[in-house]
This record gives sequence, C-alpha cells and structure tokens, in this order.
Amino acid sequence: MSDSKPFRPKARRPRGFEDKSAAVIRAERRLIEAAVRVYDAFGFEPLDTPAFEYADALGKFLPDEERPNEGVFALQDDDGQWMALRYDLTAPLARYVAENFQHIAKPFRRYQTGEVWRNEKPGPGRFRQFIQCDADSVGAASPTADAEMIAMAADVMRAAGLKDGEYMIRVNDRRILDGVLESIGAGRPDTRMRVLRAIDKLDRLGREGVEQLLGAGRKDESGDFTEGAGLDAKGAAAVLAFIDAAGGGRADVLAALSPLAGNSEAGRAGLAALAEIDACLTALGVGEGRAVFDPSVVRGLGYYTGPVFEAELLTQASYADGSPMRFGSVGGGGRYDDLVARFTGQTVPATGFSFGVSRFAAALAALGYGETAEAAPLAVVLTLDREYAAESQAMAAELRAAGLRAEAHPGGGNMGKQLKYADRREAAVAVIVGEDERAAGQVTVKNLRRGAAVSDRAGSREDWLKQQAEQAQITVARAEMAARVLEMIRKP
Repeated sequence: MSDSKPFRPKARRPRGFEDKSAAVIRAERRLIEAAVRVYDAFGFEPLDTPAFEYADALGKFLPDEERPNEGVFALQDDDGQWMALRYDLTAPLARYVAENFQHIAKPFRRYQTGEVWRNEKPGPGRFRQFIQCDADSVGAASPTADAEMIAMAADVMRAAGLKDGEYMIRVNDRRILDGVLESIGAGRPDTRMRVLRAIDKLDRLGREGVEQLLGAGRKDESGDFTEGAGLDAKGAAAVLAFIDAAGGGRADVLAALSPLAGNSEAGRAGLAALAEIDACLTALGVGEGRAVFDPSVVRGLGYYTGPVFEAELLTQASYADGSPMRFGSVGGGGRYDDLVARFTGQTVPATGFSFGVSRFAAALAALGYGETAEAAPLAVVLTLDREYAAESQAMAAELRAAGLRAEAHPGGGNMGKQLKYADRREAAVAVIVGEDERAAGQVTVKNLRRGAAVSDRAGSREDWLKQQAEQAQITVARAEMAARVLEMIRKP
C-alpha cells in the first residue's frame, strides 16, 4: 500500500490579484451606477467587448515577438494566433469600430465597464486585474468633443458624491509639448515618449525625479534603474519651464504657454484646441473651480494625440498614524485620433474618459463617502425545526415580494446559534416561529439593531425567553409579518 499523501494545494492568491468583500463590491457597483447615469444623460450607449483580443490588435506589441507577454497575459490559440487579455477598454473599442465602421452612426458614442488585466509588477494599491469604466466618442474631430468629455468627467465626480472644490479636472494638449521638443531638437518618437512618461510621474516623484528622468535616468529605492530621455541641461530646463506654466486661470495658462510652443504647427494647434475647449467648458457651466489647464498633465499611454486630462481628488484623508493619504489621479482621458487607423489606414478622430473603479471607490471610502455603499437592511427567518424549512423559505419569499431583502436560515443548530448567524450577517431583523407561535398563527419579530444579538448562552427557548427584556421584539399575527418587519426596519 502506498504511503503517499494526496496532493493538497496551498490556499493562496496569485500576486497582484485581490479577493473583494461584499462591502467593496457594493461600493464599486454604486460608483459604476452613478457614472452610467451621467453617460446615459449625455446620450452615450453601452457596449461590451470580449475579455480576450488578438495580441496584435491591442497595439502594444511587435507581431514578430516570440511570446508577446510583456505587459499582458497572453496565450496561443489552437490556430497558432496569440490572444491576450485586454489591457484596457480603448484598444478593443478601436477594433470594434474598425470592424463595424460601415454600420455604426458616427460619432459613435459608447460607454463600457469591465475587467482589464496587466502583467506588470504589483505593489500597494497596484493590481494586475481591476475594473475600468470608460466613455468614448469616435468620429468627432472638434475640440468641443473633448470639452464634452471633460464636462462629463466633472459630472461623474459630482455623481460620485464629491462636492465642487473636492476634485479638479486638469487639462492639457500634448501637441504644445511637441512644439517645445521640436524647438530644442528633441522630437524623435522614442525621446518624446520618455519625456511624456517622465512628466507623467511628477505627482509621484516630484520635480527632482522628473528632472532625472529627463536626463540620464533614475534609480528607485529598490535599486531598479529607469533609463531617461537623454536631454541635455538646456533641453531639460525647457521642458521644466513648460511644466511651470501651470497656475492661474485657464486664460493665464494659455498666455504662459504661447511663447514656449515656438513656431511649431503642432504647438499652435494645441493652443487653439485649448482655447476652444475653454470657451465650450464655460458654455457648459464648467468653471475654473472644476477644470483648469495644467501642462504637467500628459498621460502615460502612447496613443494620445491631442487634448489630455485627469480627474484629481483635492480633499485628503489620513492614515491611523496621521500621515496623509495620497490619491492623485482617479481617472483621465484624451484624444487618440490614430488608434482606429491601425486597422483601417484611415484617420478616425476619437476622444474618451476612463477611471479605475477600485481605486476611485477606495478613495471615496477613505474620504467618508462609503456610507452610501451599505447594503439594504437584511431580515433573516429562523428555521428552528427542519420539518418546517419550506415554511421558512416561503416566509422569506413573502418578505422579498414586499420589497425587503430577506433570507431563510437553512436550519441546524439551536435558536441561539441561528441568531448569532443573523448577527454575523449584520441582519436588522430576525423572524422567529416556534411551536407556540405556529399554533397561535403568529410570528415573533426581533430588532437585532436594538442591542447585541443573543449569543450561544441562549441554548434553549427557555433561556431565550428569559432574555426577552434585553431585546426589542414583538409578536404579531402571521398575516401582519411583512408589514411589521418593514415598519421595524424603517424605524430609526
């Protein structure tokens, strides 16, 4: 006989993935519902795309890579093609528009919420799987479409429960920086991308860290080295002067940026777009207390081609030790006119807004906006005798039909244990039918919020009866059950 023990895998989560509690899920669901109400109000329509896309369609990898797995989770299909879990919701949208270009109304205005996956180094608050919530307009070239996105982002902040002054939408146009880079002879695509990524880290690394990334590079606390953009001191100073143009009203920032763009056609186009966005935001009632121009906003993704913006939380919360929590950007977006062209060869203008649901919901909870994510009060119907389990289920169904959230205990254990279960479920009310109540056509309704639930010491009905004085409860006719439970739940 073999002495080998059966294999038992260790219960463990993969790094960078999380288990979400009911409270977290409800908070995220409420946030999504708030955003969707805004998107619907602006006339956008829902769309859902699959979790997997062909790796080359994501636009992040070279098609000749042996295994296109850097940054995404990829696998090879049975026909030899590489598929990858979607990195974001924008690249799948571009594929959808290209595939259905002749059949959709343009501009195509859609919103989508879904999981995305990134095969990147996990860290505190940085997960490999998370939910994004996007809205995009494809086929609209005017800066007014970008302004509409910015206004919609500001309205999502309000819908989430934030007050004006607790958030800010920061806006820029990448083409202005392109003009600055052209003026210093640093317009190569690889240099441009490194400059953009360096500026994008300003809030996390500060001015000194950005200056290092504009030059030779930077080593972080773990010893990892990030190669810099390779600008000389004069070039780095020009880029830092561009960042420093922030501050003041939208017109003030435009005036400060104008001489920095030089004679670049791209730079002038960016300035003109911001001026038009300013006028449109004013018409939409989005004042400078909700949206400002900020040259440090460049967004890290490479596909943005014009206006970009980020939603930042201004209000702060503190950890238990008193140190401040830093939320930074909770959402953002911009114009990406070249993404659909990867499929069609034809430039299709597009702009969009996206936020990470988990990050935003966690920030709202830390700021004290999590109360609205509580579940509706729960009623638990006890099953003291399994012979009457079906009756308990019928009573729970009756409560649900009355608009209440209710469940029936499956039975097992004495009343004290079942009440303890209801307490652990944070139920508001317990409904009890013992032999006496059943014989009299009655039920007992216990308000569990009026005190601690009965513990295991209530091992019998006699013990429980002795403790009635400590608990708020009523005995009513069976026909009145739903009405009296509803009344008890609504009573403060």
